Formats: sequence, C-alpha cells, structure tokens
Amino acid sequence: MKIRSGRLLPGLVTAVPALAVAFAVHAMVPALPAMTIAVALGLLAANLPGTAVWIGGRARPGLDFAGKHLMRGGIVLLGLKVSIMDILGLGWQAMLLISCVVLLSFGGTYLLVRLFRLPRETALLVATGFSICGASAIGAMAAVRRIRHADTVLPVALVTLCGTLAIGLLPLLMHPLQLSPLAFGAWTGASVHDVGQVVATAQTAGTAALGIAVVVKLTRVLLLAPVVAVAGLHHRMSTSGQHALPPLVPLFVVGFVAMVGLRSTGWLSHGWLDAGAGLQDILLGAALFGLGSAVRIRTLLHTGARALLAALAAWLLIALLGLAAALLMTA
Repeated sequence: MKIRSGRLLPGLVTAVPALAVAFAVHAMVPALPAMTIAVALGLLAANLPGTAVWIGGRARPGLDFAGKHLMRGGIVLLGLKVSIMDILGLGWQAMLLISCVVLLSFGGTYLLVRLFRLPRETALLVATGFSICGASAIGAMAAVRRIRHADTVLPVALVTLCGTLAIGLLPLLMHPLQLSPLAFGAWTGASVHDVGQVVATAQTAGTAALGIAVVVKLTRVLLLAPVVAVAGLHHRMSTSGQHALPPLVPLFVVGFVAMVGLRSTGWLSHGWLDAGAGLQDILLGAALFGLGSAVRIRTLLHTGARALLAALAAWLLIALLGLAAALLMTA
C-alpha cells in the first residue's frame, strides 16, 4: 500500500494547483464552470512541452486514479443535490416529458455516433453523457460496462466541448425564439449536459430561469441510476457464460441513490449540503483534470473530426428535443 500511495501521490498533488486555478477563474468569471476549466487545464498540461513529460510520467498513475476513483466519489455526492420532493413538484407531465427527452436523446445520440463509424463503446458513453449528466454519467456507464478508463477520454472531451458551446450559444437564442425566462430555464435544464454548465447557462436569464433549470436538470440526473442498472443487466446477460459476472449496479451508484434518499428526508442542514457540494466539486474537479490530462492533441485530431461532427449533431438533437419539452412544460 505504501508503494502504491507513493506512486499516486505525484499525480494527486499535481491536481491541487490545477483545482485552485479552476475555482479561482470560476469565482472571477461565474459563466465558466470550474469543471470545464479543470478539463481544459488537464488538456493543456498534457500537451505543453514544459509539462507533458511530467504528466505522462510520474504523475500519470495518480491522475488515472483521480479520473477513475475520485470520479466515483463525486458521483456519490452528486446524489445530495437531488431531492425527490423538488422533482415531484414538477408534476407527472413534466417528469414524463423529461424522461422522454432522456430516452430519445440517448437512443438518437447512440445512432448518430454509430453512423459516423465510431466504436460502440464510444457511442454508448457519448449517449450517456449527453442525455443524462455529462462526465459523471460517462464514468458511471464506463464502470458498469467495464469500459477501459482510456476509452472515456474522448467522450468526456466531447461532452465538455458541447456543454461549453451551450453556455455561449443558448442565451443568444432566448430572445430570437421569444422564450420566457421559465421556458428558457426549462430548455437549459432539459438539454445542457453537466449541472455546472446548466447553472452557468440558466443564470443569464435570472433566478426564475435558474430555479426551474436546476430542478429539470436534476430530474435527468435521477435517471442515471435506472439507465445504468439497465445497462448493467444487459452486460450481465451478454457475459453470462463467464465465471466472474460484472455487478448489476456498481457500489458507487448505490451510494448515489442512498444520497438522494438522504437528501430527500430533509434531515441534512444547509451546512452539511454545502459541505457535500464543496467536496463533490473537489473530487469531480480532480477527476476531470485527470481525464483531461490523458488527452493527446495528435490523437484527438487523428480520430476527432468524425467524433466532433457526431457530437455536434447529437448536441443539436438534444437541443431540439429539450426545446420542444420546455415549450410543452411552460405552455
């Protein structure tokens, strides 16, 4: 254990100043989510001549550990943001619409990515990240399907890029589309990938837009558990001839559901919820820095053109589906 800890320490320590920079930039420019900045810093560190050797050498074990295991801890704590009572307050019609958006965007994105001749694993991860909750959903799906950590790098890069595109583009479309703040917030919550990206986008239209955007988004987040469970069941059935079957639902997804239940009881004070949110940001930030640091620009350019076109097509699909659902919810 001491040897392993010694191998992990350089990479974990490397993530600390990156997190400090990400949070500082976010504090100065709230429109830039800290998680997006963390991915970008990881990508820069991996490709700049002065830092690439360190990132690809001594720091690599710790950064890979962060990208895999700290991500799972962040997913568990994500459950503390989801209250069943808030979601039920939307009404069954809105919940049904949001579920349809998730299912249609999941299936549509998978087909689009496959049409661009990308691997099934990539299509599955991109579909999960785009339709549910970004990099967190990608990490959960990769675990239940036993997809290699290295294969999550491209989907995370794509979901981060397209989520960042939404932050800049969606507010510009609010007035041309004649959307009310409530409709814009519902659209943002139904179509933007990551929770932080949803907040950054919706807050441009005021507190009413932000409030409904977060609840709609967290309804999508709640669907992470059943989607992962179905994927796990399918994987078990397809590997039933093997001696060691994969778990139906990973332990960290069970932890996520437990945190949802704990939040929904109302027992936790705002102080505990704030502490959980802060720790979640640290874990996910370190995980995303680790994933970003695994991206090599040359590799991305070699395979990224088709992937980028597929991601943009999927982004347009979920934006249209989310818009339709938002207009129906706020009609």
